[in-house]
Order: sequence, then structure tokens, then C-alpha cells
Amino acid sequence: MKAVKSAAAEDDVRQAVDYYLNEAEPDIPLQFIDELEKVTKHVGDWPGSGSARFAEILGIPGLRSFALARFPYVVFYIEEDDHVDIWRVLHGKRDIPAVLQ
Repeated sequence: MKAVKSAAAEDDVRQAVDYYLNEAEPDIPLQFIDELEKVTKHVGDWPGSGSARFAEILGIPGLRSFALARFPYVVFYIEEDDHVDIWRVLHGKRDIPAVLQ
């Protein structure tokens, strides 16, 4: 199934890349993008594999999350009939419930 990033998720990614461009080694932004693309493909292929924890906390049916392995970011998504809708890509230290409500 195809995974489609929302405008908010695209903005989240731009902000993360901008941060890494300014604060990290030159190869880190590309590593972040590569890992994010792996997670995006994974949730497209196996949408049920993400955690439903935030769905329960926030009362948002179908909301799932999947953390990047090497970066402190979490992908939030919902499986639709014909695609996976990636809502947000948030830093794990943010107040995630506040952002998603």
C-alpha cells in the first residue's frame, strides 16, 4: 500500500532536516531521510505493525505510530482503504498528545 505524507508531516520533515543541516555532520540529514523512507515503506507494507498506544490515549481510532531506529522521531499514521495516511513525523521528546489533539 502506498504511504502518503500530509502537509503537516512534510513540514515536520523539513524542520528536522533543517535542524540536522545546521546542527549535525553533513551526512546526517541524508541518513535521516533514508531512515524515514525505510519506515514509510515499512508502514505502507505492514500498516498494522505500528503501536496503537496513542490511539488509546487520544481516542483516535486507527492511529498508529512507528519510531525511527536511529533518530528520535516517530511517524504517526492511519491506514485508509487504499493508502496509509502519514499524519505527522514528530520528535519523541515533544508533548505528542498536545500536538496531535
